[in-house]
Amino acid sequence: MKVILVVVTIGLFGFLLGKFIKHKSLYPFMPFRYDFRKRRDTFRKTLEFLDKTKARLIIETGTSREGLHGAKSNGAATIVFGKWAKQNNAFLHSVDISEKSVANSQKEVTNQDLGKIVQIHLSDSVEFLRNFTEPVDFLYLDSYDYSDDREVQIKSQHHHLQEFMAIEDKLHDNSIVLIDDCDLPNGGKGKLVVAYMLQKDWKVVMNEYQILLVRKSFSV
Repeated sequence: MKVILVVVTIGLFGFLLGKFIKHKSLYPFMPFRYDFRKRRDTFRKTLEFLDKTKARLIIETGTSREGLHGAKSNGAATIVFGKWAKQNNAFLHSVDISEKSVANSQKEVTNQDLGKIVQIHLSDSVEFLRNFTEPVDFLYLDSYDYSDDREVQIKSQHHHLQEFMAIEDKLHDNSIVLIDDCDLPNGGKGKLVVAYMLQKDWKVVMNEYQILLVRKSFSV
């Protein structure tokens, strides 16, 4: 009986240890219970760059429709970067073409008391970016859901390239660009836009599930 108890205890300990090791939080910036898993390291480096450059204006394409409940699945970036904006006198614009996504994101923005710092826009992201007139310090691209369908993949990749080209002239020497869902079949969302940026004056800082880019002159 004692042997069984020891085996069960060791097994439980191993299970909990494995869960702890896989758990990747942004603590103390975000509560420890939220697991950002494959995005944690790129989020952390991005937050470091936002601090360094004293960013004031952030644009996100594809809003966080699940709020913080989606930390592990989709990153909850609207809330993460919205919280940073609130703490650093900045402002975040998040744009999405889905009414349901906008409504759900707005609800969480309100719940997190970010309503004065985060504005959710219901619009086609390319059109929104093309008409945007202010300099952009941080651009986060995460629209047009990716899938296993090759046609959807190609459309998503072209859409993200169009987004970047629409706002390109509003990016400056210290601008930061983060692209989500890149480590996926056929190159993910960033395949075309990253190739385009590398032909310009940009360099990759981190290439993981997300790809983080800055200007070649940016001191990392």
